[in-house]
Amino acid sequence: MFNLSLQQIGDALRAKKISSVELAQLYLDRINALNPKLNAYITLQPETTLAQAQAADVRLATGKADVLTGIPFAQKDIFCAKGWLTTCGSKMLHNFVSPYDAHVITQFNNAGAVNLGKTNMDEFAMGSSNETSHYGSVKNPWDTARVPGGSSGGTAAAVAARLCAAATGTDTGGSIRQPAALCGISGIKPTYGTVSRYGMIAFASSLDQAGPMARSAEDCALMLNVMTGFDERDSTSLQRDKEDYTRDLAKPLNGLRIGLPKEFFAEGLSDDVAQAVEAAIAEYKKLGATVVEISLPNTKLSIPVYYVLAPAEASSNLSRFDGVRYGYRAPDYTDLADMYEKSRAQGFGEEVKRRIMIGTYVLSHGYYDAYYLQAQKIRRLIAQDFTEAFKHCDVIMGPTSPSTAFKLGEKGDDPVQMYLSDIYTIAVNLAGLPGMSIPCGFGENNMPVGLQIIGNYFDEARMLNVAHKYQLATDWHSRAPQII
Repeated sequence: MFNLSLQQIGDALRAKKISSVELAQLYLDRINALNPKLNAYITLQPETTLAQAQAADVRLATGKADVLTGIPFAQKDIFCAKGWLTTCGSKMLHNFVSPYDAHVITQFNNAGAVNLGKTNMDEFAMGSSNETSHYGSVKNPWDTARVPGGSSGGTAAAVAARLCAAATGTDTGGSIRQPAALCGISGIKPTYGTVSRYGMIAFASSLDQAGPMARSAEDCALMLNVMTGFDERDSTSLQRDKEDYTRDLAKPLNGLRIGLPKEFFAEGLSDDVAQAVEAAIAEYKKLGATVVEISLPNTKLSIPVYYVLAPAEASSNLSRFDGVRYGYRAPDYTDLADMYEKSRAQGFGEEVKRRIMIGTYVLSHGYYDAYYLQAQKIRRLIAQDFTEAFKHCDVIMGPTSPSTAFKLGEKGDDPVQMYLSDIYTIAVNLAGLPGMSIPCGFGENNMPVGLQIIGNYFDEARMLNVAHKYQLATDWHSRAPQII
């Protein structure tokens, strides 16, 4: 069962070859056996999971089941789920049990899906290696001495190790796509505003976007059908008609124009990743696509722009964690100001405090114009680069990450080197575009390589078609790590 697609699992459930309770128990047993090695999950509530599975079996018996009814999913621990510990990977929320469901959780509940548990993540989604979590580092199932990527590293590891059928992630600067690449799975960040951010604990509100992480593009499409939709509780949620993201999966790729940004294949890209991506492009040519060279000249500025804007928004969003209403409160303090200072100093990790300080600095009097406003202007130029590029191509392709998964602790003392892990992904968030990563081979030390596909606004169906046709022609997405 662990290697079946979501459609195949759903078919088996509807055909009564297995019950949802039996399936959930299989996954819970596998999690109990392997999670101690990987640390992919923060919270499990087997009783809640099995109760949801029992309800799904009742629904299946009526013949009114949806496609995902009874299928066990994992949820990134950034999504509030009623009655579940929701920590965002932080000591600050170590005791926060959510009193309500995020919109994404509600959507899965309405579809009859089963929640297996909450996955580990970089603290408040700030990180590219899943080493900033208060609950410890997640290990890459392909090599437990290496990182799984971040911030959705727990989700990526869980999907790759078959500790869930599929799972949710969030992407602020590449946090779905980069761990998907490093763990050899598929993941998509949809157009900004297509998935509600209600109940998703905020990092950088103009960049954060939820999306699916699964083994294949087809699975991602089925999940996206559930996750998207207008939500009046989120002021950035877009009021658009519901789409069926599976509608174009089978379309041929004849005439597809693939744009290759010269900036993506320059200095900094490791040879093994370049070779795997070039081989994938060659496969696309066999499938009928043509290649055009394009330029995204402001790509090199995306890292400094992101690390002005994202910390600025984070310093504002994280000001609510003060030890007063919920979350961590310092045990000893003298007055209210002392309680604030000690609760935040003790409750936040080093990377989160670093970004809060940067963000507060760039928003302060005398520096707002010099840094924050300039970054916003360059953000517009980055978006314009993509607008110009899409006049000449249908999708843009390149590497997702400049290297395969690095070793745990390798970049912990050099934040800038860590930030450069997202050099190819951040511009997509700054522009609000959809992007995805799919497996396209293996590099040194037999570690997975990801191919990034970037689409125009609201062009997720075409991206998924492009990914799906490649996955029909190759088997990289079906490879599984040998972790037992």
